[in-house]
Amino acid sequence: MDHLWGIDLGGTKIEGVILENANHLNVIERMRIPTEAEHGYEHILNQINKLIELMADKAGHRPVKIGMGTPGVIDPKLQTLKNSNTTCLNGRHLKADLEKLTGLKYEMANDANCFAMAETNLGIVKEKVPNAKVVFGIIMGTGVGGGLVINGKAIYGRHGIGGEWGHIILDENGPDCYCGKNGCVEKIISGTALEKYYFYLSGKQSKLKDIVSNRKNDKFAKQTVQHLINNFGKGLSYIINVIDPDAIVLGGGVGNIELLYTEGVKEAEKYIFNHTLETAILKPKLGDSAGVFGAALLLQ
Repeated sequence: MDHLWGIDLGGTKIEGVILENANHLNVIERMRIPTEAEHGYEHILNQINKLIELMADKAGHRPVKIGMGTPGVIDPKLQTLKNSNTTCLNGRHLKADLEKLTGLKYEMANDANCFAMAETNLGIVKEKVPNAKVVFGIIMGTGVGGGLVINGKAIYGRHGIGGEWGHIILDENGPDCYCGKNGCVEKIISGTALEKYYFYLSGKQSKLKDIVSNRKNDKFAKQTVQHLINNFGKGLSYIINVIDPDAIVLGGGVGNIELLYTEGVKEAEKYIFNHTLETAILKPKLGDSAGVFGAALLLQ
């Protein structure tokens, strides 16, 4: 069968999908189970295997190969996973270990690359900018990631870190990052970082959605939102100045904030090396399952 199997490995859940083909979102089967990462690396492998077996039972057939989106990337030289915030995966031969356990072949990519692949080939870019050749996908949630797609294919780069926008430095005096630097994009405008910034200003805990909705009545919320807009615009301009994509798609919880598409874009326009900003800045179409659809597309 030519069905495409994809798995999105997340810190809290593992999602699987079987697509009829690469041209349409015809879903044959779709399933989620918990990652249970607190039980360690071997348990995660067994959970992935469990999901595959459950899907195979329902679909009535097993795949030969599976596309997988991972938190972090496979190091091209060492063939081990690196840069994952699910830290028990780092330094492990995830691809080789899964192939041994399941008897299947795997094509792996960073989850942000999978997000960008899906929105380019099946989602909002295909709808709004159908002739786009260069697309950048951004995920802004508890962390920040990025993925680069050129002519429909994910670009990984020499070190496997193509598109890692989340670890560009916005403020060298900013908060410490787990990557060893200070003031990375992820530590400035992720949802987690913005909630911490609000707490620093106000001494109060608040969820990001409440911070945004209270910005007219709460001066600290207003400052936090302005902090987001200023730094988002600056960070976005780096992508545009270096890559100059046809479209940028914003995913993740922070990407739902409407002000990013108005005030955030105006802020980016101040910094780009052009008199106008013509890049399409788009909301995603595929929701939180874009990653698993993109993982399946790694097999096309």
